[in-house]
Amino acid sequence: MIRLFATAFAALAGLVFGSFLNVCVTRWPAGESIVSPRSHCRNCARKLAWWENIPVASWLALRGHCRTCGAAIRWRYPLVELSVGVSWATIAWQSIGELFAITDALSLPVSFSPRFLLGLVVSISGKMAFTWIMVGLAALDAEHLWLPDAVTLPGIGLGTAITVFRGAPILSSASLLAPLSKRLLDSAFAVLIAGGLVLFIRLVYWLVRRREGIGLGDAKLMAMLGAWLGLSGALLSFVIGVVLTSIAALVLLVLPSKPRKSESLAAAKLPLGTFLCIGGIVSALWGQPIITAYLHLVGIQI
Repeated sequence: MIRLFATAFAALAGLVFGSFLNVCVTRWPAGESIVSPRSHCRNCARKLAWWENIPVASWLALRGHCRTCGAAIRWRYPLVELSVGVSWATIAWQSIGELFAITDALSLPVSFSPRFLLGLVVSISGKMAFTWIMVGLAALDAEHLWLPDAVTLPGIGLGTAITVFRGAPILSSASLLAPLSKRLLDSAFAVLIAGGLVLFIRLVYWLVRRREGIGLGDAKLMAMLGAWLGLSGALLSFVIGVVLTSIAALVLLVLPSKPRKSESLAAAKLPLGTFLCIGGIVSALWGQPIITAYLHLVGIQI
């Protein structure tokens, strides 16, 4: 019952925070305040009633259109809200399950220390913050091909701080009893290798084609993934992101489109950052089982 209640509460909280994230994603690129004015139709500027601001439900009730001017409301709004809600619900379900597994394994009433409880709170809130940021960056890159430094650079610092505090990246539920210096070095290594991987590919692409193929924002995003997920989690995110980008390119290739002047699929810009963010969310929620299964498949024992 506790697990179900916590999961439901996390889902509702995720929907609310997803709604606020929509405000940020909509207004920030336009240089508008995310605080004022009140939520309004982007087409006719009418201020929305309270019931038009209910996450997902309002979009469904309005059938995706403004009730005054009939302008379409983007699919991005319910998609962002659902993405945050589902990911937060998953985090709550997994975290409570892991906590129950610890108590069952001990087979004794457990009095958790304040340090353990603090670590648990940091772990859960860290995962929720990470997925919230990933959804926002995915939406920004999909719509504007923009991964703002104001998010990725502080995100590297925040991810490193949480990883060092916990003793392990948020990809893992374990707390490693390693010296602070080693934790810092491990985190710095993951950041440098993850970001350097994209920079290396960017350099090779430029040497071959003499034009930019991957933006610097993607390198900073990968460094951020390294800080939060560790090197293994960042590499898994990269593989997922590249596979999804390739699938998107193939879809664009087979879909009928109008003839374009001096433009080809090779020159088309795809939001790699969006797919890297999706990979990051998958890694944060299910990365450890995926990595373990892969290592077992190739015969590596851990």
